[in-house]
Amino acid sequence: MARNVELKARVSDWDAVVARARRLWGEPTTLIQRDVFFAAPKGRLKLRIQEPGPSYLIYYDRPDAAGPKTSEWLGADVADAAAARALLAKALGELKTVEKTRLLFMAGRTRIHLDDVSGLGRFLELEVVLLPDEPSEAGQAEAGELLKALGVPQDALLAGAYADL
Repeated sequence: MARNVELKARVSDWDAVVARARRLWGEPTTLIQRDVFFAAPKGRLKLRIQEPGPSYLIYYDRPDAAGPKTSEWLGADVADAAAARALLAKALGELKTVEKTRLLFMAGRTRIHLDDVSGLGRFLELEVVLLPDEPSEAGQAEAGELLKALGVPQDALLAGAYADL
């Protein structure tokens, strides 16, 4: 399974954080995403329906703790999102749907997401992709530096997923 270090934080000054990200990494890619979560015996399973682009089935397992945490995940392209959603809902049960507009920036190996989540607010999510044998501490340090560069305080860090909020 692939691994990354993730963190999620609430963003109080959206315009300032977006401006810093643009200054540091250029113009983002804008994505419209609908994440449909399904009951899973372990970890989380979601179908990501995305515009533009393909849909994905994503399984991940990570601690629900505030701050940087290691996540293990698997993903697969889905050609027919409606059929996949119906199948998974029937087999596992559909839990929640999260809709968001995502600004995606890339900083080396790190995906920087500035998310405007419907009904919840605005958030920063960092995903530092780890090499197969790389210790999580390296990704945690990188995530901490990016958090500082964006001017997001430590006390804004959140636990869990958007579906938990």
